[in-house]
Amino acid sequence: MRSQKSYFANMDWGLFFIYLLLTIIGLINVNSTSNYSGHEGFFSLSNGSGMQLIWVALSFVIGFFILLLESTFIQKTSYFLYGISLFMLVAVLFMPAINGQKSWFGFGPVGIQPSEIAKTATALAVARYLTTINVKIDDFKTKLGVFAIIAIPAFLIILQPDPGTLLVFMAFTFVLYREGLSGNILMFSLFAIVLGVLTLFAEHSGLSAPILSGVLTGYKAMIFYLFLIGIVAFMMVRSFTRKRFRKRYLTTVVIGFLVASVFVGVVDFTYDRVFKDHHRTRIELFLGLQEDPDGEDYNRNRAMAAVGSGGFYGKGFRAATLASPTHGHVPEQETDFAYCTWSEEFGFLGSTAVVIIFVIFLIRIISIAERQRSRFTRIYGYSVACILFIHFLINIGMILGIAPVVGIPLPFISKGGSSFLAFSILIFVLIKLDSDRKEVLR
Repeated sequence: MRSQKSYFANMDWGLFFIYLLLTIIGLINVNSTSNYSGHEGFFSLSNGSGMQLIWVALSFVIGFFILLLESTFIQKTSYFLYGISLFMLVAVLFMPAINGQKSWFGFGPVGIQPSEIAKTATALAVARYLTTINVKIDDFKTKLGVFAIIAIPAFLIILQPDPGTLLVFMAFTFVLYREGLSGNILMFSLFAIVLGVLTLFAEHSGLSAPILSGVLTGYKAMIFYLFLIGIVAFMMVRSFTRKRFRKRYLTTVVIGFLVASVFVGVVDFTYDRVFKDHHRTRIELFLGLQEDPDGEDYNRNRAMAAVGSGGFYGKGFRAATLASPTHGHVPEQETDFAYCTWSEEFGFLGSTAVVIIFVIFLIRIISIAERQRSRFTRIYGYSVACILFIHFLINIGMILGIAPVVGIPLPFISKGGSSFLAFSILIFVLIKLDSDRKEVLR
């Protein structure tokens, strides 16, 4: 058995200290956003920071035990943890809905969100699968397998429904691209996003087919126009492609039309039948399909106002007016809009400092991933970077009005026990795997 010193000798202390710095910033911010009387102590459970501190302590304890594990044990249990996370995602669907979502296991004042745990488990499962002997990303079977690993928890999260977390799982595409996935997949992903947005516009802007107006409307009209595009593509292939290549290209055109048509139908069904009213409203507000500045779009407008009111230097700690717990102009300022309070209290300088720290954090994670001899650790490291990046990008984006409000926390800054624990486990597992980089050859 290795000595205690050897367990921590190769730790990346730089990554740990950045994580610790973000944790301290988060605790300060939680104390400010949840201190309703202004006189409650930092350790008081009544103002939120005390409870958050308990979760921080729990995360540190679990992180300590993770550092005592063997890297091989983490790899061998990857599929087991993935299976446990899938079981939890299924079980939570039978729980009572909270704010229209079945996303939480409630234990008195404590809540556990399985989707947070699923992020770490999926990252480990993807890394384990791609490092299996004879598995190559270029093989169709491998692509199908890895996409299934990502798609199964994503589908269960759609059923909750939780669009914000669903976007996080899409980030694994970038991990696969780093491991050799064709750039065409990214192009198809971009095309799917554009087609999905166009479908929503078609459904809510009265788009109809010119010949069968009133019959083919919305997404059905979209399929009609895709059919016309398919015919044009067919004629171009017939006219400009050599005969021996026509069959292959025509097959591609037909398959492309069928896949696009099914995708448009799935988007419309999910949007109308799976998403809740408040999810649809937020997406429509972001896309400009409706306006309601003092109603459903109140959160985003107040968030932008709070960020702007901080000025260059800010108003000072606990001096926020718009994003304060007493005034309540910005709803959810403890969780999804925690960055608003920090920006108002510490201004442009403080908010920029947090962004810079996050960027350094992400760069550090990527550099750790790139220096690995173990492919498993490299894949997992990129998964961690992508998960944190999407959280950071969407949370800051929705506060600045450039992303839809989908209810996604800012890592280590937003109040939330299960999310903080899940993010901490992500980091501690990476630190552990990296500490054994000189002993692991693949």
